[in-house]
Amino acid sequence: MIVLFTDFGLEGPYTGQVKAVLYRTAPGVPVVELFADAPAGRPEPAAYLLAAYGVWFPPGTVLVAVIDPGVGGPRPPVIVEADGRWYVGPDNGLFELVTRRAESARTWEILWRPETLSASFHGRDLFAPVAASLASGERPAHEPRVPEIGRHADWPDDLPEIVYVDRYGNAMTGLRGSLLPKAARLAVSGRVLRRAHTFSDVPAGEAFWYENSNGLAEIAVNAGRAADVLQLAIGSAVAVLR
Repeated sequence: MIVLFTDFGLEGPYTGQVKAVLYRTAPGVPVVELFADAPAGRPEPAAYLLAAYGVWFPPGTVLVAVIDPGVGGPRPPVIVEADGRWYVGPDNGLFELVTRRAESARTWEILWRPETLSASFHGRDLFAPVAASLASGERPAHEPRVPEIGRHADWPDDLPEIVYVDRYGNAMTGLRGSLLPKAARLAVSGRVLRRAHTFSDVPAGEAFWYENSNGLAEIAVNAGRAADVLQLAIGSAVAVLR
């Protein structure tokens, strides 16, 4: 299957045009819209989200991942193969955590260019056709490039910030819940939150954190919106109290 992970949104033409290219170029291959509202123009928080959610898909999946504030600029377009999954998108740090956490990873710069390539929509004109080719069984014809060491080495293995707010007002962090102590508390917006297994373990209106279904530490309010109650947004700092 082909999976879309973008900040294009569902309003306007962008996601629809990308899907049209995929259906035209790889007919019969299912297309899944995973995120159309990933952190807009912010590859760093999006990288932690992609690393957590990409591994849910089986090997062989092709993920079109486009958070690309530098579109049309010098950042190279790349194909990444990590533990059997294929990722296509801009080389701006978006795949940093995917490759860092993978047992095996290779990266190719995309050298192919279509006859018409807009300066501002590589998701449609470049990444979608390449992803469709991969999903149809084609593989890069040249050797992987040598990894560039240290470009994003300062990015932590787990990000103590909010990386996504869902439609219910729950706020995902870039922290993996399994790596936090069982008794760990999270401090956000001047509040200290204890861990719970799920929503019904705390009274209505109480804020807490839990390990969500894809392994990230997530902040929530039972029967409420954590983002509103705690004034959380992408980039809000989170401290771990042990």
